[in-house]
Amino acid sequence: MDFDLTPEQELLRKTARDFADREIAPVARDYDRNEQFPWDIVEKMKPLGFLGAPIPEEYGGMGLDAVSYCLVLEELARADSSVRSIVSVNCSLVGTTIAKWGTEEQKQTWLPKISSGEALGCFGLTEPGSGSDAASLRSSARRDGDDWILNGTKMFITNGTVAGLAIIMAQTEPSLGSKGIAAFLVPTTTPGFAANEIHGKLGLRASSTAELVLEDVRVPNSTMLGGIGDGMKVALSALDNGRVGLGASCVGLAQACLDAALVYSKQREQFGKPIASFQLIQEMLSDMFVEVEAARLLVWRAAALKDKGVKNTLEASVAKFYASEAAVKCANLAIQVHGGYGYIDEYPVGKYLRDARVTTLYEGTSQVQKLIIGRHLTGINAFS
Repeated sequence: MDFDLTPEQELLRKTARDFADREIAPVARDYDRNEQFPWDIVEKMKPLGFLGAPIPEEYGGMGLDAVSYCLVLEELARADSSVRSIVSVNCSLVGTTIAKWGTEEQKQTWLPKISSGEALGCFGLTEPGSGSDAASLRSSARRDGDDWILNGTKMFITNGTVAGLAIIMAQTEPSLGSKGIAAFLVPTTTPGFAANEIHGKLGLRASSTAELVLEDVRVPNSTMLGGIGDGMKVALSALDNGRVGLGASCVGLAQACLDAALVYSKQREQFGKPIASFQLIQEMLSDMFVEVEAARLLVWRAAALKDKGVKNTLEASVAKFYASEAAVKCANLAIQVHGGYGYIDEYPVGKYLRDARVTTLYEGTSQVQKLIIGRHLTGINAFS
């Protein structure tokens, strides 16, 4: 087992880190305060290719392997999780899903736009009444000749108000349950499609989170991704991709917490010496370091299996579960190291906690990940 990165991966990591330190970190607090989508950062990312990092080169992407893609996400998240979320949803949930499930025409139509940032993507699975129980979604798709008429509401959709394309899961036949669900590629300019910004979020305040409303949205049959009944398979494969990427993102966020705590503890003096010299401060720093290292290795293992073409649903769940919980723990510890200063946004650690908290909720809660792991251990499906 080789844990060394290749020279190409090291260079990619440095490129992403330099960009994040130069273009993202200095303005992250202002975007967070203003709940402002960072269009200028997106524009600066376009020439680097990060918006299409794992998408095959023949469709305009960088064609990165999974481990390399995780390196990019980690560095972006270390600077700002909001910016990372734009990239990870565009790539993990939308771009790679089209690359796996799309027809050649669908790939040629959308992947170059997704990769270049001409049309950011969003992923429409969650609804007001169906989160963890995704198969109970109520958005409908009714056949009308060669078209489908979509109706329904999606909730908490990242990139929702800025996307040019939405992958929408809808039920074609309620009596079939999950076997009636289909996935559709829906341009957001289609008549009847509306996206409403959700304000007042605890964290990720610079990313777009939206309610999507579809009222008699007409799309041709050629927009279906896969076939009738493939919708849940499409969604679950996207979530496998997303969980590895989100795990990497959580590693970056946890690393940022450790970095901030180290800097502060060496500068802050109490009782005539830096607090970094106190054993209980070192204990917190050590706990954070171990969490970061363990989470990173779990993410790399899941990504390496994906690169080998090995099914990695279990490993993706383990990585996402552990890394997201580690990010919350590290953010809490970083605030503790900062003391009262950690409670105001002069320092970034309060923002880190707000950004970290949602990672245990979306793309499968920590409890859902435990059920997936438990199903593997026992052979009993808790969802049935």
